[in-house]
Amino acid sequence: MQQLFIADLHLSPNHPRLVRGFLDLLQHYRTEVDELYIVGDWFEAWLGDDDHSAWLDNIVHALQVFTASGSRIFFMHGNRDFALGQQFMQRFGGRLITKQRITIKNNNLSVALEHGDALCTDDISYQRFKKIIRNPLVMYTLLHLPLSLRRKVAQQARQKSKASHQRKSAYIMDVNEQAVATVLNHHDILLHGHTHRPAIHEYNNGKKRIVLGDWREPESTAGLATGLSYGSAMIALLNEHGLQLIEWKF
Repeated sequence: MQQLFIADLHLSPNHPRLVRGFLDLLQHYRTEVDELYIVGDWFEAWLGDDDHSAWLDNIVHALQVFTASGSRIFFMHGNRDFALGQQFMQRFGGRLITKQRITIKNNNLSVALEHGDALCTDDISYQRFKKIIRNPLVMYTLLHLPLSLRRKVAQQARQKSKASHQRKSAYIMDVNEQAVATVLNHHDILLHGHTHRPAIHEYNNGKKRIVLGDWREPESTAGLATGLSYGSAMIALLNEHGLQLIEWKF
């Protein structure tokens, strides 16, 4: 079985290049993998399953083509799109993972899969906010606001989040090693996204922590300076050869 893992796409109508990269990935891997796992922050913001904005149409169609080929799609919530529900997933036959962490077994490997924000236990203010915003009563209230008002709330939340990140140290926003060790006590590999720091961390006991990368499009000036004209993301493939971190270019 071949399983593909991606995270932190942050798709939005303001970044059509990222959308195109995702559509290209679906086309490329449509007959290559058995399962696709989207490990959170698929969208920059998700306002509710009742949002039928036109820019989502091509995405939904490509997902329908992908699942029609026999490949399965799973989605796990991130900190940006925790309001995404099974109603949206049903539009293309996908499955919503409601647990914060799941175990995947393939090729005699036990892989713990999660978005990664729960591992950042040193970021106390974020963990407090997460607990409040995901309270069922708060979620119900937010999702029953008019869509136009939800857009304003989401924009304000992004602005506050950006300002908050600028004030926090990189250490606080990264994973806590004790939290990682606790997970790896029961698994061979911990696979997550969220931190935007793609890497393979190897430990003395043979365990690994593999971090998926965020989807990046070079600034026009940087692209000219480096000669790069493509976006990229670090994604992971699990098959008979083990778990590999590979670069997807678009």
